Amino acid sequence: MNIEFSAEELQEIEKHFNKYPEKKAALMPVLWMAQKKWGWLSKDVMEYVAKLLELPSSHVEGVASFYTMYFNKPMGKFHIQVCTNISCMLRNGQQIYEFAKDYLKINHNERTEDGLFSLEEVECMGACGGAPMIAINEDFYENINIEQFKEILENLKQNQ
Repeated sequence: MNIEFSAEELQEIEKHFNKYPEKKAALMPVLWMAQKKWGWLSKDVMEYVAKLLELPSSHVEGVASFYTMYFNKPMGKFHIQVCTNISCMLRNGQQIYEFAKDYLKINHNERTEDGLFSLEEVECMGACGGAPMIAINEDFYENINIEQFKEILENLKQNQ
């Protein structure tokens, strides 16, 4: 796998550099770009980002391992997050999560054998008024129920 941003992506990174007094401050958006491009942050990807930002690779690895938004292993094409915190739990969030585990035959932070789905139980997604809530990649679904969730999964399978 060739680990290198395109010229266009490097221009976008340069824009991030220009927003901040130090390159170091652009680390999180650059890691996000890297994850979107390569699907997860391998050691090689983090070393590449460290060189771009002129940072020690240990610093980049520390940031990437601290935030749960960054994946340290390959995840599914569709990464599903199910909130099970108090508001969602009171509105069947835990049942939705259990359904997802059974339906997809995977557990927390695992992915399906075909690489299509991964599943994560999360604490809070900041949408308590729309509980229960799930996210699939960057699409958010509030007031979701099991039937709606199943329909979404089926549509994703068919249209992938």
